[in-house]
Amino acid sequence: MRVYLPCTLPALAAAVEAGEVGPAPLTGYAVTPALTEWYASGDTEELEYVALTEAARASLRMLAAAGGKAAPRRVVVAAEVPDREVSAGVDLEERGRVRLAGPVPLAKVAAVHVDDHDAVADIEAAIAALPASDAGDDDARFTVDGAEAHELMWYATQEIPELLA
Repeated sequence: MRVYLPCTLPALAAAVEAGEVGPAPLTGYAVTPALTEWYASGDTEELEYVALTEAARASLRMLAAAGGKAAPRRVVVAAEVPDREVSAGVDLEERGRVRLAGPVPLAKVAAVHVDDHDAVADIEAAIAALPASDAGDDDARFTVDGAEAHELMWYATQEIPELLA
């Protein structure tokens, strides 16, 4: 199963050093039965894009929690994980969210998706707007949603060292 794991650049660097994405348990996003039921008309590629987008939203929250200690670029690690290692909830609120009981070896990583440098200003604005957005402010929600206007760039696993340099 393809699982999208929200991350940050410092966390990605730590994963490279450790040889695995962790520590467990990990929260990720994937094409789950609940997601498939909710998004009835989509094909697998569209559903994977929805899961990737959910992981990017979680990465934004990780950046906010880092309090400025991580570069303002969303990071999503895409990994191939055996189905038996993934558990999914059935609640539609959590339609794409999955849990992994163990760390993910880097050998299972298929690619990394990262914001381009051009997105930094919008990501910084989205991070700053998160508290107001969560409180129901529509203007702040618009700013947070604006981060999603930026497509994440795709990096092959062999490009990770260059990305982190």
